[in-house]
Amino acid sequence: MTGRLHVQRLSLARLAPNLMGTEPLIESPNLSPRQPVSALRFEQGHITHRPLFWGLTPPWLKVLDHAPHCARAETLNQRAMFHEAFSARRCVIPVSGFYVWKPQARSKQPFLVTHVNRTPLLLGALWCRYHTTLTAFTDSTALISVPANACLSSLTDRLPVIIPPEALSHWLNPNTDLASLTPLLMPAPLELLGAFPVSKHVNNPAFQSPSCAHPTGPMLRWTVSQEF
Repeated sequence: MTGRLHVQRLSLARLAPNLMGTEPLIESPNLSPRQPVSALRFEQGHITHRPLFWGLTPPWLKVLDHAPHCARAETLNQRAMFHEAFSARRCVIPVSGFYVWKPQARSKQPFLVTHVNRTPLLLGALWCRYHTTLTAFTDSTALISVPANACLSSLTDRLPVIIPPEALSHWLNPNTDLASLTPLLMPAPLELLGAFPVSKHVNNPAFQSPSCAHPTGPMLRWTVSQEF
């Protein structure tokens, strides 16, 4: 399950041409949970850009370390912690990529998953609000995960759900019929994502060098020959 994000050199204006707000994008080559992350969501009928705490913190949560950073798509309507947020408070996290770790005999090899064309990805997520006082509050988020597709299943069993840019408004709109979102809660198309190994320095969340994203081997991607 994804536990790190790569957020670098993204144009929010291209991702959401009608975007409201001017807050700078939170960038990091190795962004970990329990940190602020930039998110796009609906506010008063407009798509806005706000930082959210990465780790869902409903009002009743007692221990911050228990705040989940991912929610399984299959249980969104079964777990009270996620159901209300999914019904009315969906968002997306724009990223340039995300990290997964492939199990090996003695250690795990990190891979950076990106769009095969290295264009931005919109990760489906949900958010909630926790009031600390009558006027102060914290908004937090959790990514939504789905089973990995056949191309990347050798690396990990779960990946974030990818929201197509053309479905952005439909996904964010709190009035959207939930049944119509089911087709979006699916593994990514085989040809959409690729992954390449990177340095194990990324294992340390304090390591914030651009070299986090430097390939140490060829990209794993789906090819036409694999379809036969």
